[in-house]
Amino acid sequence: MLLRSGLCAFVSLVSLTSIILIAHLYSTQGAPSADWIPDHIAPHLPAQLRPHGADINKQNCSRRIDWLDRKDRSSPFQYARRDIVVRQSSTAKRTLLTKVNEPLFPDVQQADLSADSSIQLEYCKEPLVLHVPAYSKKPVDASNIIFGIQTTMQRLDDTIEALVRWLPSTRAEGAKLFVIVKESEELEANEGAMKDLELKMRAQDLDVTLVPPFAGDSFSERYFSLVKIMYNHRNDQTQWISLIDDDTFFPSMHSLLETLAKHDPKEQHYIGSLSEDWWSVSVYGLMGFGGAGVFLSIALAEVIDDNYAKCKDESHTTAGDIRVKECIYAHSNVKLTNIPELHQVDFKGDKSGYYESGHLPLSLHHWKDWSTDGADYLLAKMHLVSDICGDCFMQRWQFGKDTILSNGFSVAIYSKGILETIDLDRMEGTWDPGNQVEGSINHGFDHSLGPARRRLGADEKVQYMLLEAVAIDGGVRQTYLHDGKDGQLDTVLELFWTEEEARDKDIEAEKPVGQEKADQSENENLATESEENGKDEQQLQSVG
Repeated sequence: MLLRSGLCAFVSLVSLTSIILIAHLYSTQGAPSADWIPDHIAPHLPAQLRPHGADINKQNCSRRIDWLDRKDRSSPFQYARRDIVVRQSSTAKRTLLTKVNEPLFPDVQQADLSADSSIQLEYCKEPLVLHVPAYSKKPVDASNIIFGIQTTMQRLDDTIEALVRWLPSTRAEGAKLFVIVKESEELEANEGAMKDLELKMRAQDLDVTLVPPFAGDSFSERYFSLVKIMYNHRNDQTQWISLIDDDTFFPSMHSLLETLAKHDPKEQHYIGSLSEDWWSVSVYGLMGFGGAGVFLSIALAEVIDDNYAKCKDESHTTAGDIRVKECIYAHSNVKLTNIPELHQVDFKGDKSGYYESGHLPLSLHHWKDWSTDGADYLLAKMHLVSDICGDCFMQRWQFGKDTILSNGFSVAIYSKGILETIDLDRMEGTWDPGNQVEGSINHGFDHSLGPARRRLGADEKVQYMLLEAVAIDGGVRQTYLHDGKDGQLDTVLELFWTEEEARDKDIEAEKPVGQEKADQSENENLATESEENGKDEQQLQSVG
C-alpha cells in the first residue's frame, strides 16, 4: 500500500514538474511545439500552453445551428466547425501560400436540425491562431477619385451591396460616384424613381449622383460621356477619374490608392489592364478594358474634354472603352500603362482556379453575368471576412498535407499525395478554353493567367464552396458547403473569424504585399506543429 502511494506521488510530482517546465519554456521561448508535449500532459495545461487544436472542455462545445435551417439544408447532414483568431503581425507577409502544420477542421459529425437546433460537438478544438500582415482600420481617403458607371436602374440597385463593400463612404472622405441610368436600353428612367434610388444609396453613405444620359446617346456614347460628366464635377482634390462597370469590384482600396500614387496625376496617364483573353486583345487592341477599371489622370481627362465633340463624331464603335482609347490615341501621345493586377475576368466556365490562386487582385469583374458554371460569385459576402483580417480575401492557407482554404471562396480537400505533385504557384485551369487566334502561339490565356496546371478530377479534389458569410457576435461566420451526391449527405463546414486585440496599440499597417511567390517555409514558424499527423490525415480525409 505504501509502495503504491509512493508511486502515485512520484508520478504526480513528475507531471507537475513537466507542467512547470513547459510554462517556463513558454515564458522564455514562446509557445510550445505540439510535437513534443506528451498526450497525458496536454489536457492539463492552461489554454494558452496547449497545442493549437487540442481538445477543449466539452461543456464549451455546444453550438446552436438553427441558422442553417434557413439555407434549406437537408437533414441530416455532416458538420464541423473551427474558430479562427486573427493576429496581426509586423513580420507576417501575404504570400501565394501559407503553410500551417495542423488540420483546419476536426472530424465531421452528423447533425439533424429536424431533431434539435443545437448540437454538442463531438470533436471540439481550441481556436486556431492565424497571423496576417498588420493593417490599418483607419478610413480610406479616396476623395482624389471620381468613379463613373452607366447602367440600368435594376442593375444598379442589385449592385448596392457590393458598392458598400469597397466604395469609401461620405463619412470617410469618400470617393464620388456618378451613374448614368436608364430603365432599359429602350426606355428612359423615371425621374422620381431615380431620386428614390439615389436617396437609398445615400442612406448607406454612398456619395452618389444619378444622372440621365445626354439626349440620343447610344450605349457606347453614354460610357464616353462619363468622362465629360466627371471632369465637369472635379474639385481641387480630384486627381483621377475612373470608368468602371456596375460589376467592377475593388477588394483593397488601400492597394488601389498605393498603385495610383506611383503616378503623377498632373501628367497625362491612361491606366488600365488588358483582357485576360488573347482573342479580345488581338481584336480590340492594346487598351484598358472597362470592366477592370480605367483610370485617367485629371491632366488626360482635360484632353478628352477639350476634344469631346470631335472624338464623339469620329468614332463609330459600339464599345465605350474603345471610344476612350481612340480619343486618347488620336489627341495625345499617351499609351496605356498596363496594370495586370486589374482584372477584366474575361473568361467563362468554372472560375475556381482563379479564385483559388492565392492572388489579391486590384479589381474583379464579371461576377454577375459570366457565371456559366452555375456558381454564385457574390463578392459582397465573399469579401466580408476582410473586416476581420485585412487583405486576407482570397488568401490561401494550406493545413496539413491535404487541405487548402481559399478565404471567402472555398475549402478544398485533396486526395492523399496530390498536393506534393502539383505546382501551386500556377493556377488550376478550370475555366473554358478561349477563342483561338489563327496563327498565334498564345493559347488563349497564357499571357495573363497561364501557363496553367491541369484541372483536377473529382477523385483528386473535393470543394466546399462558400454558402454564406455573416457578420455576427463581433466576428464573421463563414459557411462552406459540399452537396452530397448519390445518396451521400451534404457536408457543412463552419469557420468563425474573430480578431485578436492588438497587443501593440501603436502598430501601424505596413504596405500591403501583393502577388509574391509562395515561400514554402514562410510563416511556418508562426504555425504550431501537430503531434498526431497520422490521426490528423485520417480526420481530414474523412471530412473530404
